[in-house]
Amino acid sequence: MEKAGLYIHIPFCAYKCPYCDFYSGRYEESAAEKYVERAAAEFEKWRGAEFDTVYLGGGTPSILPARLIAQLLEAAGKSFCISGGSEITIEYNPSKDLRADIREYAAMGINRVSLGMQSAVDEERRALGRRAEAAQVEAAVCAVQSAGIENISLDVMLGIPKQTKKSLEKTFDFIRKLGVPHISAYMLKLEENTPFYKMKDSLELPGDDDTAEMYLKTCEAMEAAGLRQYEISNFARPGFESRHNMKYWRLIPYLGIGASAHSFWGGERFHYSGDMEIISDGSGGSDAERVMLGLRLCEGVETQLIKKDISPYVLGGFMRTDGARVSFTPRGFLVSNTILSELIDEI
Repeated sequence: MEKAGLYIHIPFCAYKCPYCDFYSGRYEESAAEKYVERAAAEFEKWRGAEFDTVYLGGGTPSILPARLIAQLLEAAGKSFCISGGSEITIEYNPSKDLRADIREYAAMGINRVSLGMQSAVDEERRALGRRAEAAQVEAAVCAVQSAGIENISLDVMLGIPKQTKKSLEKTFDFIRKLGVPHISAYMLKLEENTPFYKMKDSLELPGDDDTAEMYLKTCEAMEAAGLRQYEISNFARPGFESRHNMKYWRLIPYLGIGASAHSFWGGERFHYSGDMEIISDGSGGSDAERVMLGLRLCEGVETQLIKKDISPYVLGGFMRTDGARVSFTPRGFLVSNTILSELIDEI
């Protein structure tokens, strides 16, 4: 039986990117030390829980000194049963020189690094508020590889300011050059209460049709580079799919600890407030959730979960089925929210 996943939220950043609505605040070392102590104390509420993935997300986990990352992982190891061979991921901002930390990370057992690239075009990165240039991203990848960590993911954003279909090809070339085994590619969404949302009328954004074409081109380019699409926004060489994130989509239990972290645990959903109070979100695991989350995956869901006639979606090229399972095509992923609402209405 597959074990649960552990997510630890690190709510600190050097600065806030103008498109980001994740919970985070400005980094101060004293505040970070107190936060790590509080998070470690929370682990004790679930003492003895078993995990085979650990994910340090944020915010910017890499902004913490390596000693605080080690303190968190040591505390987790004391409170929980973390299997040998677990996937242990840290998100890293390449604007920080990785060379000083990466060997310490590897010694702690971290074996997967997710780098916030967004684009290999420096003008586009600057428009997103990202300070590192493409050369720093490349240096970070090389540093991770030199430390013996092969499992590297790069984030790519589509439909961002100043991006064109031609400039996106430069990002594809960069990915092919680096040879990383995992890419997360997602379209920019203008979230309320972010600077980008307030600036939406003045941002130089590609049109919806161009952005949709960029997504389909990304699917083709990643496939050609040997990175198989396995989820609406994720591509990997075989064996390098994110084991942790797969738990979310397959409704396998996961425990999220830290400010704003969410959990699906014991059939219940809950999250932490910014003040580290646990707030119930009700029960989880319904058939509707299984369809909504499972259809994010290219493996799809069991056909028996779908009550609506899907033949119009299949004929339209938006879905496919082999009789036992049903899933979206890349074109279908572009309109998946609309189709999902129609499918769930009949469950």
